Amino acid sequence: MIPNLDSQIGIDVYSTKFSGIGGKIRVEPEDFQVTELISKKVESSINDQNGYAVYKLKKKRIDTNHALSGIFRQTGLRLKSLGLKDASAVTEQFVCSGHTGKAIENFSSDKYSLKHLGYVKKPLSKKDMIGNHFKLKISECQNNLESFTEYEKILNFYGYQRFGSKRPVTHLIGKAILQMDFSKAVDLILSFTSSYDSKDNTEIRQKLSDKANYQQYFDQVPVQMDIERMVLKEMIEHGEPIRAIRVIPVSLRRFYIQAYQSFIFNQSLSAAFLDGEDLFEAQSGDVCFDYNGIIGKYVKGMDQNLALPFVGYSYYKKTRFDFQISKILEQEEILPKDFFIKEMQEASSEGGFRQTAIHCSNYSAHDNVVEFSLSRGSFATILLREIMKPQDPMIAGF
Repeated sequence: MIPNLDSQIGIDVYSTKFSGIGGKIRVEPEDFQVTELISKKVESSINDQNGYAVYKLKKKRIDTNHALSGIFRQTGLRLKSLGLKDASAVTEQFVCSGHTGKAIENFSSDKYSLKHLGYVKKPLSKKDMIGNHFKLKISECQNNLESFTEYEKILNFYGYQRFGSKRPVTHLIGKAILQMDFSKAVDLILSFTSSYDSKDNTEIRQKLSDKANYQQYFDQVPVQMDIERMVLKEMIEHGEPIRAIRVIPVSLRRFYIQAYQSFIFNQSLSAAFLDGEDLFEAQSGDVCFDYNGIIGKYVKGMDQNLALPFVGYSYYKKTRFDFQISKILEQEEILPKDFFIKEMQEASSEGGFRQTAIHCSNYSAHDNVVEFSLSRGSFATILLREIMKPQDPMIAGF
């Protein structure tokens, strides 16, 4: 049976027939270990000479953005990451200076440490990150983890983090922005509640559903709700929802749109699977990625990975998945052209393609520990979902 939370984010199927071992993840931060992988070519280019400084950032109980902000406050060093790692894990990742010059010595605090690795001739970018290696402990589970063998047949769904995890609202905000219903977007940001959220957060969100008393409740909104405070302040001062949405950093506004695109993708992948489409082998007429990540048409005999459209204003209709995608867009009352937002063009998205299947390597399992590597953009929680088949993903630590 598919958990209700999965259906809320567009996941309506399991890829595998494995019955599941249950259990919990992230009981301790050390139970969820993530190591970022960069290409061997880039790794070998790191040297002891001058250029842009490269560091290895190790952290736990803090997300990447907050760790980098802390490093900047304490050292004055502004660094960029290749990918984001969440707080509920022990992670290692590469970070790089955006300016040439002398590196700082190794630095550490109670939640993170920075080790200088060397220099590169040009700053590292997201394209240099090829994936992540995971080492994960599953607690309180059945003892048949080693019998799971279907890791090569898992659909490449977007995971819970993409939608807000405990408060799956990011895609709903994105849809409201696309429909230019900025008042609804404000309401969702401020007052959308979830049974998984804390009691205190739920109480303040229930109060913020009372638009007439925004001013009265402003000081009760905790500082960690920084986006909510920004939006609320703008609504109190000017009362214009579109202005309130515009105070949100453009990167987050784009993320809301991308979250809704991710929801459409998950729904489309689910529908295609239920309709019996082969999502693990490409065929004539399909759009695919080659081993370099270059998009193109299927070529027989070539090493390619099947792709499904990621809907935007440049949506490509000529795939075997248009039947499912068009049906979902009709149900959602959304058109591809809606992803070009006239009133907020900076948040528009042309769309693209995404691989239909997870590509898992270096898989091993022993006792209640599983290790594997995933290519960039795939979610470990989606593979764990197939292994564990949790009745309630949030209670299980997802």
